[in-house]
Amino acid sequence: MLSANDLTAIWLTLKLATVVTGVLLLIGTPIAWWLARTRSWWKRPVAAIVALPLVLPPTVIGFYLLVAMGPYGPLGQLTEALGLGLLPFTFAGLVVASVIYSMPFVIQPLHNAFEAIGERPLEVAATLRAGPVDRFFSVAMPLARPGFITGAILGFAHTIGEFGVVLMIGGSIPGQTRVVSVQIYDHVQAFEYARAHWLAGALLVFSFLVLLALYAFNPSRRATWS
Repeated sequence: MLSANDLTAIWLTLKLATVVTGVLLLIGTPIAWWLARTRSWWKRPVAAIVALPLVLPPTVIGFYLLVAMGPYGPLGQLTEALGLGLLPFTFAGLVVASVIYSMPFVIQPLHNAFEAIGERPLEVAATLRAGPVDRFFSVAMPLARPGFITGAILGFAHTIGEFGVVLMIGGSIPGQTRVVSVQIYDHVQAFEYARAHWLAGALLVFSFLVLLALYAFNPSRRATWS
């Protein structure tokens, strides 16, 4: 059965995934829109930076974030100057690290959805005297709805499954940074395989349900399987 520490880890993980998904949708939408619309030379370098977490080992990302957010790193000096203290081994540090690590799982579906809209709907809206902001919220966002659903689901699920980055940045502080993946690791280290099975099985079922929801609510993905 799940212990009190297991339930705390599950609650903390859900809280982290919710916050990270919200932040990524907020900051990822303008980035994805810019990538879909711009012809600037900077498009390729920015797209490569966004996709970097897909190919870098999580421990590499975690290490450099730990250095950057440490007392001698630029982010650490900035947060200390602002009176926020250091971010490593705090929930806020987990949010920052998870936002960076899960970024491509939200931005890339949004980017693809915005690109799939094409120019025609926006040109028609412009002929009806709709301004850029109005065209974005009234035309682009509704048409890109499948991308928002996919990005939100993938971002949420990927954050829940993180291990290397959250372990490097947050460690294993009960109630503060010990998420489900770290809790499973701690159970295995303590040879508590029965408890590890409960949590691992829950993640397995959750992952399956996430993929099921992804294909159920995304029409474009359903079409590829029909």
